[in-house]
Amino acid sequence: MLDNLSTKASKDIDKKNIEKENKILSKKIIEFQKKMNAEGKHSLLLIFQGMDASGKDGAVRRILSGINPNGCIVKSFKKPTDEEYAHDFLWRVHQNTPGKGMIQVFNRSHYEDILVPSVLGFIPKEIIETRYEMINNFEKTIESNGTKILKFYLHTSKEEQLERLQERIDNPEKHFKHKDGDWKTRELWDEYRTVYESIFKRCNKTPWHIIPSDQNWYKTNLVSKIMVDTFEKMNLQWPALDSERF
Repeated sequence: MLDNLSTKASKDIDKKNIEKENKILSKKIIEFQKKMNAEGKHSLLLIFQGMDASGKDGAVRRILSGINPNGCIVKSFKKPTDEEYAHDFLWRVHQNTPGKGMIQVFNRSHYEDILVPSVLGFIPKEIIETRYEMINNFEKTIESNGTKILKFYLHTSKEEQLERLQERIDNPEKHFKHKDGDWKTRELWDEYRTVYESIFKRCNKTPWHIIPSDQNWYKTNLVSKIMVDTFEKMNLQWPALDSERF
């Protein structure tokens, strides 16, 4: 499936026009977030997944630039701690779901608990199999409490990933991003992509958005449009004046 989807914008899309539109979308997101935070009835969970160097950090930075920090939290899920290992795999995730009025970002998420053990094989397959439906039920529970979940897979080409990983070596300002393990993971590109396709098919009750991500300006545009459309459907309202004086 992923092999048949482009990782770039079509040639007829003008970059300058998209960048202008991105500025407009950014202002809309800022205003919607203010209203959602004030109303306190809805919340938004943004899930970003993708191969190494797909631009998850950059997407969060660009799309949520200008957002009031009081209304937005970013959580990056890494290797579980000893305490987290002592609980079920969703324990650490549930603690970080958004409260009313909040935007919560997952930079990698509970899907890593299917993805990584499936490829590396350190958890029995029968246990991994149960996690698909557990995640579906978990997301259903979250959405029943007034949280809208948006799931984004940042779709990059293997060639683009190579350029970005090499840049982390060549550019001193990006040395902090470099990890030797990313190059080892790259060797398992096909295996990870296969598991992702299984996730898209089996955990799609909350739909996935496959975002072409070789070009940051286009990636930003697509994600921002989906967010704005989601906010508009919430029918957010400024709360009425609560005072006995007027």
